[in-house]
Amino acid sequence: MTKFLLCLIPIFLLSCGKDLSPYGGAPEVKPLPPRLKSEWPNPDWKETKPETVGVSSEKLKLVDEYAFERTGDDTDRKGRRTDALLIIRNGKIIFEKYARNFDKDKLHLTWSVSKSILQALVGVSIKNELLKLDDPGYYHYEPLSKDESHKKISIRHLLNMSSGLDAEEGYESGPLKSSVIAMLYTRGRKDMGEFCSNLPMRSEPGTNVYYSSCDTNILSAILKKIHGREAYDELPYKTLFEPLGIKNATFEQDASGTFVGSSYLYLNARDLAKIGYLYLNDGVWNGNRILPEGWVQFTRTPAPGYKTTPYSDDLAKDNYTSHWYANTGVPERGVPDPWPDAPKDTFAAFGHWGQMLIVIPSLDIVVVRYGDDREKKFIKNDFLKLIKEAVIR
Repeated sequence: MTKFLLCLIPIFLLSCGKDLSPYGGAPEVKPLPPRLKSEWPNPDWKETKPETVGVSSEKLKLVDEYAFERTGDDTDRKGRRTDALLIIRNGKIIFEKYARNFDKDKLHLTWSVSKSILQALVGVSIKNELLKLDDPGYYHYEPLSKDESHKKISIRHLLNMSSGLDAEEGYESGPLKSSVIAMLYTRGRKDMGEFCSNLPMRSEPGTNVYYSSCDTNILSAILKKIHGREAYDELPYKTLFEPLGIKNATFEQDASGTFVGSSYLYLNARDLAKIGYLYLNDGVWNGNRILPEGWVQFTRTPAPGYKTTPYSDDLAKDNYTSHWYANTGVPERGVPDPWPDAPKDTFAAFGHWGQMLIVIPSLDIVVVRYGDDREKKFIKNDFLKLIKEAVIR
C-alpha cells in the first residue's frame, strides 16, 4: 500500500504529517533551550577539573561516597554496589571512577537502559519516513493483526508502554506467570516479538501505562520488518553508534535475529554518556541531526495513558514518557515529581540493578552510573540532590 493511500485511510485518525504531539492537559514540558556551545567528544571526551566548569570538588566527594559506599560483600550483594560513575558537565568529564574490575573501556550490561537506545532507533526510522508515530503496528508487523483489539496498538502506544497487552514484568513471578522471564529465557526466546504480540489484551491501547519489556521487543521486531534483515543488523551501528564515535558495542539478538532491545545492549560508560549528550543537544550531533525534530520533546513528555491509568504507588515512582523517564509529575492525577530535589527538567534512562543514564539540561550535566544493586539502597533523589548541590555556578 502506498504512502498516499495510507494517508487517505481514516483508521485510528492516522496522521500523515509529522506528529510528535505531547501529552495534552498535563504539566507543560518546556522545550530545551538552544545550547550556545557544545563540546563534542571527537573522538573521546575531554577531561577537566570540576572547578573550571563551576562544580565543587569537595561536594563531588559526597557524591563519590554515596555512590561507592559498600555494606556487605560479594556473596550477600548488599548495599550500594556501583561499578562505574561518570559525570560530564559542559561536554567535559569532571568525575570518573570504576570498581569491581571495570574501567573506561570495559563494556557493561545496560539492562533496560537498552530500551531508551531502541527508542532512538525508532526515532531514526521516523526521521527517514519509514514509520509514523501513529501508524498501527500491524501495518508493519503481521503478528499484531491477530484481532481487532491488537490492530489498535500503534507505534506511539508501544513507545509509551501503553499497548494494553497483558504482560507480566515481575522477574520474581517465575516463568509460568512472568512474561518477561518467559520472553527472555524460556518459551518466548526464539522470537520475542511474536511471543509478545500473541499475549492477550488487558486494556484498550493507550489507556493504561504498564512498564513492559514486551512493548520494546515488538518495536524491535517492527524495525527489522521495515528495514529488512541486512540493513537491520547494521541499524544501531550505522545510524547511531558510528555517528557518535561509539566503536565498541554489543547488542544481542534473539534466535530470530531481533535485537533484544529491552535488555541486552552492552556499552562502556563513556559511550553511554554520548547517547545522553545526543539527547541533551536535541538529537543533533556536531551539526548533524540524527533524531527527528521534536523527538527529544516527545521523549521528555509523560505518557498520555497516565490520564486514565488506575492509580497506584507504582504510578508515582517514576514518570514514564517514551521509553525514558522524566521529573515532571502529573499534577492532575496527584502524581508528584519522582525526584523532588533534582532540577525539574531532569530526564533519564534506567535499568535493572541500578543502571542509569541521567540528563540534566539546566545544569548541562550527563551522568552514567553502572551498578549491581540487589537491594533498594541507591535512592535516585538523594543521589541527584548531591549532584545538584555540587554545582556552584
